[in-house]
Amino acid sequence: MGKIAGIDIGGTKIRFGIVSELGEVLADWTIPTKIPLYPYLEEQILRIKKEFPDLTGIGIGTRGMVDAETGIITFEKELEGWQGTAIKSQLETATGLRVEVNNDANCAALAEVQLGAAKGFRRVACLTVGTGLGGGFVFDGRIMNGSNGGAGEVGHMILYPNGLLCGCGRKGCSEQYVSGTALRRLIREENVIDPETGDLAIPQNLFRLAVDGVASAISVRERFLSDFAIVISSLQAVLDMECVVIGGGVSDSADDWWDLLLERVEPLKLKPFEMRRAVFGNEAGMLGAAMLIID
Repeated sequence: MGKIAGIDIGGTKIRFGIVSELGEVLADWTIPTKIPLYPYLEEQILRIKKEFPDLTGIGIGTRGMVDAETGIITFEKELEGWQGTAIKSQLETATGLRVEVNNDANCAALAEVQLGAAKGFRRVACLTVGTGLGGGFVFDGRIMNGSNGGAGEVGHMILYPNGLLCGCGRKGCSEQYVSGTALRRLIREENVIDPETGDLAIPQNLFRLAVDGVASAISVRERFLSDFAIVISSLQAVLDMECVVIGGGVSDSADDWWDLLLERVEPLKLKPFEMRRAVFGNEAGMLGAAMLIID
């Protein structure tokens, strides 16, 4: 049985996995991201090809917008020189293997649909709540990429017109209100003090403090979850999905807020749909990248 290399490229690290055609992770490791990125990536992949001579393909999930058909990075400002890179054609020439490329959040969504929380659903929206707010839509087993690789950019739906300035240059984007970065701002605004340290709380502890009855933490939680519910409701109005899967770093604390989010979403639903917590954590992007080839 052949093996697939699944690669998840982030701003600070790159995760590699060797995945079987059944979706089983046979090996995985992480290295730091280095600039210039493409020659470094090609060097690592050629080394992997020697170590695993039965590779049948290479799937890559990367931050930024990707033209999935050509495998070209169409928009990415944080990784210097990455925008405009024709990863697919260059790597296929260098390795002689099939290469598929997509956005990292799309890959994470594909992993959840093929193997995880949304297995068995035909129309799925996956939301990744981390430093920002990402998304991926998988309908009938296929990623919805959009004309320029920009479908699924949930974090850049306008939630509050003329609101907070976003890194994209527009105002009021949803990730300014629903993300780990947003939680940090809300904690400052509400002056949420952690009784154990006497300092401002950190996002990882915010929801636990709310459970413990800290009034300022409860205020942040209510603002955050109310905005999150509106984002999910707006997606249903556009996509009419069967299932929403929520993952990302903020979801690590979901035991303390999940039921409350369900309560806030319920009266906003136009029709019933399922909400599920993501099964895969940090390996979702790598595993989903491999699914690009398996699919």
